[in-house]
Amino acid sequence: MTTDHLGQPTFASDSPRRIGLIVPSSNTTMETEIPALLRGLPEPHTFHSSRARLHTVDRESLAAMVADGDRCAAELADARVDVIAYACLVAVMAEGPGAHERIEDRLTAIVRENGCDADVVSSAGALVRTLGRLELERVAIVAPYVPSLTEMVIDYLRGYDVETVDWRTLGVSDNCDVGRLDTDSLLGHVEQLDLSGAQGIVLSACVQMPSLAAVQKIEERTGLPVVTAATATTSEVLRSLDAVVPDVGGGAALRTGSVVRS
Repeated sequence: MTTDHLGQPTFASDSPRRIGLIVPSSNTTMETEIPALLRGLPEPHTFHSSRARLHTVDRESLAAMVADGDRCAAELADARVDVIAYACLVAVMAEGPGAHERIEDRLTAIVRENGCDADVVSSAGALVRTLGRLELERVAIVAPYVPSLTEMVIDYLRGYDVETVDWRTLGVSDNCDVGRLDTDSLLGHVEQLDLSGAQGIVLSACVQMPSLAAVQKIEERTGLPVVTAATATTSEVLRSLDAVVPDVGGGAALRTGSVVRS
């Protein structure tokens, strides 16, 4: 370690930006898709994850995972990350109206109490805000959940003036199995939707269902803007870092000019 003339430690001026992720323990998608979307960042960056236990996607397990998020936020604060993405969508929405604001505020307070000034964004909040920013008031949705959980997502979005004109849900309750779903099948699911009244498509209303490879194809096929849990979350990470990346196929949420600075 080097020191300055007063004997104080010095630090590299080009230290990487540190991006923290809170992910369900069975999640394998957000740690794949977010780094892929951010690979064009001009400055060095690193990713650091903390995991909250989740295997079965049901109300009880989702509530337990949300409670475990406090520990995860404190752990990432110890790493002095620059931003924390709470990669959680339906579990947050299951907490009722306004849940993403309450949970983001709570985790931010925990981060501050542990000596870190990182912004905290949740995938649930990111999806709501991204749809609002893109002025998408009528959407079609694809989700992997059992129907009751997808209906919960639809109700939650309705509370933010986003109506779901049609939806398809796959009925998968094992979160590991959700991560193994075939991205190529998404086009077939979209083709079963009635898009006549839709202004956009939420291609993956889930942080675990892989979708990145299909985003651009479905935008081209349908002519509609496509947003996913991962692309919405990435757009807010970029907003926090005050950064832009070249277009890497992330669709409407990440298109040049669509990431609004604070």
